[in-house]
Amino acid sequence: MGLWFYICFSCSVAIQCLETVFKIRSEDVQLAAPYTLEEVFSQAHLQKDDITPAESPSSAPAAMEKAEQLKDEGNNYMKEQRYEAALDCYSQAVELDPNNAVYFCNRAAAHSQLGRHHDAITDCEKAISIDAKYSKAYGRMGRALAAMSKYKEAIGSFQKALDLDPENESYKSYLKISEQKVRQVPSPTSAGWGFDMASLMNNPAFVSMAAGLMQDPQVQQL
Repeated sequence: MGLWFYICFSCSVAIQCLETVFKIRSEDVQLAAPYTLEEVFSQAHLQKDDITPAESPSSAPAAMEKAEQLKDEGNNYMKEQRYEAALDCYSQAVELDPNNAVYFCNRAAAHSQLGRHHDAITDCEKAISIDAKYSKAYGRMGRALAAMSKYKEAIGSFQKALDLDPENESYKSYLKISEQKVRQVPSPTSAGWGFDMASLMNNPAFVSMAAGLMQDPQVQQL
């Protein structure tokens, strides 16, 4: 009882001192706090509960690990020639880690096996934008271009792949084939006649017949 009286007396003295110094009165309505102390603590507790916890630092490595697992699964499907299943795995890996050039390049290989060469080229370009020194992306883009008979463009891709991987025999072979395709010129044909003039000129029987006709007086008068 004595302690309680002392506390109340001390508070009363403190209030009187504040009123005297600041020339205010405890009855002034404008000085009243909008919330009680209990309400303030309650509101603070609710706001704390509403705070969304930060993303776990381990979530990113976990996503990358899952992406690697999906890539490996895709590689196994490629060996089994299950290209659609491989494509799905690579696509999931890309979603988990869109900054990995390997996933795009592997998906390009699956697209090519399914005959979707335009999509393969798009994925190769994405892989190259991530890693400009990724030789396999240039090589696979060259193969996709060659499959579309775009041999001049394919040559550029294979040359770039060889610049980055000079000892790759596969790139050398594809480059040589593409260069041969570019050098191939269709045999000249007589417009609208439907036969190969070059072959006729190399035919001894035709040459002999033509020479005989040229010596015929009637033909010479034409």
